[in-house]
Amino acid sequence: MLDALLDALTFFPRGLVYIALGVIVLLVAKLARDLTTSHREDEEVVDKKNLAEALRLAGYLFGVVLVFVGSVYQPTHLALADEGFGFDAEFGLDVLRVFLYAVGGIVALNIVRIVMDRLVLYKFDVSREILQDQNAGTGAAEFGINVATGLMIAGAISGSGGAGELAEALTSLAFFALGLVVLVAFALFYEITTSFDIHDEIEKDNVAVGVAFGGNLIAIGLVMLKALSGDFLGWASGITEFVVFALVGFVLLYVLRLLVDLLLLPKVRVSQEISEGRNIGVAFLESAVVISSSLILFFAI
Repeated sequence: MLDALLDALTFFPRGLVYIALGVIVLLVAKLARDLTTSHREDEEVVDKKNLAEALRLAGYLFGVVLVFVGSVYQPTHLALADEGFGFDAEFGLDVLRVFLYAVGGIVALNIVRIVMDRLVLYKFDVSREILQDQNAGTGAAEFGINVATGLMIAGAISGSGGAGELAEALTSLAFFALGLVVLVAFALFYEITTSFDIHDEIEKDNVAVGVAFGGNLIAIGLVMLKALSGDFLGWASGITEFVVFALVGFVLLYVLRLLVDLLLLPKVRVSQEISEGRNIGVAFLESAVVISSSLILFFAI
């Protein structure tokens, strides 16, 4: 027991370094956000009490943290030096590597959010809905997009490619691009398999639809995190595994939405409650079921 305590105390100082680095990364992310938007985040969230913008910003920061965790989650970061706390040159390089990957993730998130707004929520002007109309449904959907994107970046950069830093970065970029294709495809699949037009409902300030849609995007993001994470063992095996997980995710999340209707809420139609009743509670319940099931899939397989 004493040995375990000493081991924990030995790891603790290194952990504090990563916590401090995480705070720095969040500050850099907030600065990057301020520099790449035409509005002032603080004014929207604090002065105007814009819930929609707060949801979008929260999803962005959550996504940044997920990217940071993905960059930290490397076998080399868990090894200690034979003596002391492991504050050596190798540890310094690890910290620098984590920071650079996190900054790269911040850049990717800020670029991708522009692209995703045009590919996922393509039927209306997202910025107008959030900034002018303060549409919380749009904010909830944006929260899901940002978190799902962060999950996929985290999966793409975790593990090791084993062929040098440049090759590893290019491999991560390629699989992340595949993940974005799946995210857009799933958004289209979700709209096709629902009995209502999600864009029309969200544009009409239906928060419940935005919450349910955002929750499903996070769920497929978790499935993609599983598909993308781990060591790269070759293109054939990597792409095959990726496609299998994507197909499983599509089928699983669709079936789960049906099961929510049949088993958890047998007396009501979930789609009707979300679209016509605008029942945010039902939307959160659906989101909880699909996200929880994706977590089970992540840890069970």
